[in-house]
Amino acid sequence: MCGIIGYIGSSQAAPILLEGLRRMEYRGYDSAGVAIINGKGMHIAKLPGRIQGLQDLVESDPPVGTIGVAHTRWATHGPPTQINAHPHTCCKDRIAVVHNGIIENAGALRDRLLQRGHTFKSETDTEVVAHLIEEEYSGDLGDAVRAALRHVEGTYGLVVLSLDSPDQIVAARMGSPLLVGIDDGELFVASDAAAVIGHTRRVIYLDDGEMVTLSRNGYVMRDLENTHVDKTIDEISWDLKEIEKGGYPHFMLKEIFEQPEAIRNAMRGRLQLSEGTAVLGGLSHIDEEGWRAFDRVVLTACGTSWHAALVGEYLLEDVTRIPVEVEYASEFRYRNPVIDDKTLMFAISQSGETADTLAAVREGQRRGGRVLGIVNVVGSSIARATDGGIYIHAGPEIGVASTKAFTCQLTVLSLITLFLGRRRHMSAERGRQIAEAMWALPEKLQQVLERDDLVREIAEKYCESTNFLYLGRGLNFPVALEGALKLKEISYIHAEGYPAAEMKHGPIALIDQNMPVVVVATRDAVYSKVLSNVEEVKARRGRVLAIVNDGDSEVARLADHVIEVPETDDMLTPILSVVPLQLLAYHIAVLRGCDVDKPRNLAKSVTVE
Repeated sequence: MCGIIGYIGSSQAAPILLEGLRRMEYRGYDSAGVAIINGKGMHIAKLPGRIQGLQDLVESDPPVGTIGVAHTRWATHGPPTQINAHPHTCCKDRIAVVHNGIIENAGALRDRLLQRGHTFKSETDTEVVAHLIEEEYSGDLGDAVRAALRHVEGTYGLVVLSLDSPDQIVAARMGSPLLVGIDDGELFVASDAAAVIGHTRRVIYLDDGEMVTLSRNGYVMRDLENTHVDKTIDEISWDLKEIEKGGYPHFMLKEIFEQPEAIRNAMRGRLQLSEGTAVLGGLSHIDEEGWRAFDRVVLTACGTSWHAALVGEYLLEDVTRIPVEVEYASEFRYRNPVIDDKTLMFAISQSGETADTLAAVREGQRRGGRVLGIVNVVGSSIARATDGGIYIHAGPEIGVASTKAFTCQLTVLSLITLFLGRRRHMSAERGRQIAEAMWALPEKLQQVLERDDLVREIAEKYCESTNFLYLGRGLNFPVALEGALKLKEISYIHAEGYPAAEMKHGPIALIDQNMPVVVVATRDAVYSKVLSNVEEVKARRGRVLAIVNDGDSEVARLADHVIEVPETDDMLTPILSVVPLQLLAYHIAVLRGCDVDKPRNLAKSVTVE
């Protein structure tokens, strides 16, 4: 991983490829490179660091050519150095490969190729593929790639150039996303629609086991057995302006402030106020008898999406009385999970490409469960692999630290709770209460955002702290986890989230006058218990930053700082209470001089295990 773009057409390739890399810069990376066939040979430029450095390098010796590939790398095998940056070439430097994924048997393949006389320059697994293709090449690049991949175990989104086929690009997918962009007289291959949206909206998504050959005459799609594959052309639904900053200093801040509209979009056409229920077209293929047959729900996800799943567990169990389990997708398929045809499973992923979550989907299906998706990206791997599901409609999220996708995931989980609750035990009156509270959320979120200046003032007081503790109970425990994660991700401050009552079982030893403790203390069923926890922190001279409901004087009496959020239905509280924590993390990171949108070592979409 992380970003791939290839181009063949009539325009100069270098500016198009560099622009495509910039559009994918949000995904996170540590090196970048480009390969262009220029009529004289293969022009390759690559180096560790940012794309601006690559652009300066390319512009110092501009390559002339209308076919090429480019890549941003997030290191897996070997550190981020110039020699380990992609593209990688074969012994004779006639074949260039860029690759997302992991070749699991790279060591064994390298040993075999060394015995056959090949020499290697890098420490990467990717370079093995270039030498395999060289070994198999006998006049047809597509056949050589297909034959080489028969030896490969692992995941790949792979794009190949060859001086011996100077008017072709060959790409293949197994577990790592690729799409083809189609424009008049121009073709693109990319790992992300953002790379091509400036040129075309017409795309074809490759599925696992598929290959495409791009040429000046068009494209040919086949599978790894060389059988022709018919694919439909999809239309990208969002605009280029949605992946631009729009006057904000960072994408993360823009996306935090987009949350009222994003939540409206997540609810649009799905909320029936008068009936007190939700209409979810992505679940309509399951009939009433089918819903009644499920006796267990499993939610699987990673990172921020896992925190959303924890909220979903509270919601679904409380309302439907169906047992719910939340699974780390990265652990799910390695622990022999109990799944059968009475299990309803939701896989949650912003990108829809998270490798561990996709693997969990396949494991759940293999064991007979009904697996549905909750994703943001239309046409993504999880969206296509699942048996149905719901798009969250958050729009493109560019900041690596997820914000609006999280609140939209919570919104969709609330819709699912309403949908299933009305099919189980929930009365129409209770359904209408929830629906009306959901309808009011965007306006209330706007009120929270209007307190941004206050949050920044608080951030100024604590931006030099080295440790934070986040506490919450019930539905706000996952909010505490998410607030701590945001701070860790973008400011590099150590932070931990805990259930407030668990503080006494260890973390209370850390509390002193230098420890900021962020407490989510909104008025809900466990409010009095949280109040007691705040007292315990203050008794040990901890500094309390509290998220409270408007007009709360009880917590304000104890806390050093309070940030107010409007009251809402208890089950929707996390959607409001998390926003001040997003803003707090953002402002602390900015004050510390951190790269908010591209934090170190992180990638937006984790497409390797």
